[in-house]
Formats: sequence, structure tokens, C-alpha cells
Amino acid sequence: MIVGTVREIKNHEYRVGLTPESVHELTAHGHDVLVETGAGEGIGAHDALYEKAGARIVATAAEIFATAQMIVKVKEPQPAERAMLRPGQILYTYLHLAPDPDQTRDLIASRAVCIAYETVTDDHGGLPLLKPMSQVAGRMAIQAGATALEKAHGGRGVLLGGVPGVLPAKVAVIGGGVVGFNAAQMAAGLGADVTILDRSPEVLERLGMYFEARAKTRFSNRANLAECVADADLVIGAVLIPGAAAPKLVSADMLRTMKKGAVLVDVAIDQGGCFETSHATTHADPTYIVDGIVHYCVANMPGAVARTSTYALNNVTLPHALRIADLGWKAALRTDPHLLAGLNVCDGNVTYCAVAEALGLDYMQAAEAVG
Repeated sequence: MIVGTVREIKNHEYRVGLTPESVHELTAHGHDVLVETGAGEGIGAHDALYEKAGARIVATAAEIFATAQMIVKVKEPQPAERAMLRPGQILYTYLHLAPDPDQTRDLIASRAVCIAYETVTDDHGGLPLLKPMSQVAGRMAIQAGATALEKAHGGRGVLLGGVPGVLPAKVAVIGGGVVGFNAAQMAAGLGADVTILDRSPEVLERLGMYFEARAKTRFSNRANLAECVADADLVIGAVLIPGAAAPKLVSADMLRTMKKGAVLVDVAIDQGGCFETSHATTHADPTYIVDGIVHYCVANMPGAVARTSTYALNNVTLPHALRIADLGWKAALRTDPHLLAGLNVCDGNVTYCAVAEALGLDYMQAAEAVG
């Protein structure tokens, strides 16, 4: 198979779909790999490293889209990239379609085979291709929140861990999954006063056993959520419904109960965000203020630590890429129900139920689309 990866063009996105090591694995399996010149610069992987791994360096993304049978990316294709997709071409990347009708419409029109990292599953009901980026984003959320709390950035002027004789900041983490766990781990490690909210008794029990006295847990109902948000210096939105739009758990009215200069970090922004006042921002302009509350809503947080993120991502995406390239997409999906769960759009049809429901579109079962 001819596999291609291009330079990411989303604002301040420095990750790349394939590392030189991944290229080496693909070429060892007999596949041809095309890499757009400069695609790996953001992780310190120069064209010469890709050539040494067996790739052919190509001058433009257009040539790769015109030639490759499978495009491996990191972020969702931008409008100019979507216009270059071809019927039957495989797109393997993060998509986050539920809050993005324009992208979904373009992918349907392209008749490409679109496999989303974020909905591929595993034997344990997890999302293994989303997990490493959730780990990165959860840890980064505390770094970003701590910076936003500084007075120069519009925050309250509170040090997350405090100092002897001065209380630490109060951090509320909404959601106890991978993002929430990693955020709480970082915040507790810095000495913050951490409370994690979740609706699952099993999750709360697991978190309680892990953190013991280093973090508190609370059941996430309306009253507890409102109380924790009002009391917090920093709120981390770490809610995920696989493939679907995130629920709006923190309303605009709740902002008026918060301390002026408190910070909201919405890690769910890729799926539309879990704060009513959230809208996507970029690394170039990461925050804005509503009712005196600082909002950090960068939609590609892991892109700021591109090298760590790219290698963590390739560790989990490469095995499936090899399977698709070795077997062809139909055989790969027919024989692997977990990879089949990643099929979001195929030959003009939406094949992921949560996306179809969120956007009011017709739905075709993925198994039927594969045939």
C-alpha cells in the first residue's frame, strides 16, 4: 500500500502522523511511504531521517493526497485537505465529528474511508488510541491552569500549591477518566487541594483508593458540582462521551458564583466543550475572559509538547496502520471489531451512531458499510 503523511496545518500543531521509526516499520512490511517535506520538523525529525527510514520525501501535500491510498494524520483534515480526499481513500486520524457538521459534510461528500482514532476500542471497553493524548492533555491542563491563574494572565494570582502558612489553590476536576485522573495526579503532586467529581461509584472507589488523603472524591450531581465550581480556583473539564458531543455541565449562570480570576480549562473542547461558555481557542491565543472567569479552551493541547505526544500516539496507532496496510481496510475492519468501531464515515455514509445522532444525519452500521 502507498501510505502518506503530511505536515499538519492546524494552528500551532507540531505533531506528525508518522515518526521515522513508524516509517521504518511500514517499509519493512513492504509498503511505500510518502512524507511531505518538513512534516516532522516540529518533533525534530528532519527529512533525512525519514529518507533513512525508507520514505520518499514529497514537495507538497497535494501530491501525497493525489497518490497515497492511506493518509495518516494527527488532527482532523482542514477544509483545504478535505477538498483533496478521493473516493475510497483511507483517512486515519483524529476526527471529533460530533460538534463539527462542516467537516462531517465534507467527509461524506468525499466518499473516503474515514477511521477516527478517538472511537477505536479495546477488549476492556477503553479507547486506546485516545488514551495517550488524554494522558498528555490531563497533565498539561494543570500546567495551563497554573499559568492562567497568574495575575499577568488574568487569573486570581494564586500559586497552585501555596507555600507554608498560605493555603493552596482549590482544584475541581470534573470527570474521573483518563484526563481527570492525570490532571488530579499532577495537581495533587503540586500540593493543590483537589476534588474529583464523577458519576460512577466504581470510578470514585478506584480514585479514592489511589489518592487516599491526597485528593477528595465527590459524586457528580447538580448540587455537588455547583458547590465545587463556586469554591474552586481552577476547574478542569475532563468529561468524555465516546464519539458524541460533550454535555454542558457548567452553565453560564454558574460562572457568576465563582471567584473573579478563577480559571476554567476545558479539555473536552474537541468534542464541543463541557462549559456552556466555552469556544475553541489556539495556542497562539489560548484564553479569554467571561464574567471575570479565565477560559482556556485550546483544541489541540498535546500539540504544544509535540515530540512527547507524537511518539506516545504512534505507539498505539502504528499497529492498526500496519494491519490496514497489510490486509486492506475491508479485511482489517472485518477481522477486528475494535478497529471497526473507529469507522466514522465510509463511502458517503455516517457509520458511527453518536455522530449521526449529534448531527441529525442518517446512520449506517459500520459492519454493513464494510460488507
